[in-house]
Amino acid sequence: MSGPIAGLVLAGGLSRRMGGGEKGLQMLAGRSMISRVIDRIAPQVDHLAINANSDPAPYLAFDLPVLPDTIKGHVGPLAGVLTGLEWAAALPGVTQVVTAATDTPFLPLDLVARFTALSGPERIVIARSNGNRHPVFGLWPVALRQDLAEWLATSDTMKVLAWVHRHDYAFCDFEAASDGVPDPFFNANTPGELADAETYVNGASA
Repeated sequence: MSGPIAGLVLAGGLSRRMGGGEKGLQMLAGRSMISRVIDRIAPQVDHLAINANSDPAPYLAFDLPVLPDTIKGHVGPLAGVLTGLEWAAALPGVTQVVTAATDTPFLPLDLVARFTALSGPERIVIARSNGNRHPVFGLWPVALRQDLAEWLATSDTMKVLAWVHRHDYAFCDFEAASDGVPDPFFNANTPGELADAETYVNGASA
């Protein structure tokens, strides 16, 4: 499929394993993690927004729309996906949304191109690397937004893949990055992992 693509950076979680606060605003080699994510995803999409459920002020500095979950209660990434689909439905010509996590500063620079190569009218595409699935990195058809809204209102599970498996879907496989990062979807969920990310950044720039 072709046409404009919307992107959404998911920053709506509670960051419990990082010790609270805004995970995406944690500094990594002198820059916030979310700024690194934005720099990598923005050139790949036609529209970009941030999904955040806390004080939007720090995120407004990126000059992007800041969208809180349309469903309250921190029910998980699917609420962010739905928020992105509802936002994208009002954008001219946009039929697909690509989501990326705020704590993955090494995400692939060809993520969207690889996703769209596998897409279909109502096909979800999910990233996979080293045998691991990454459900928050997905391509989501806007046409599924009502189905997702009904699922979130009625289902007893909020697991991303539980909903994905009800639809046409495909996995998109990615390889280790060439800059010393063992996995392009490495995510810094804890202070220790943030320190590891710092090592990767310093190694790449050495």
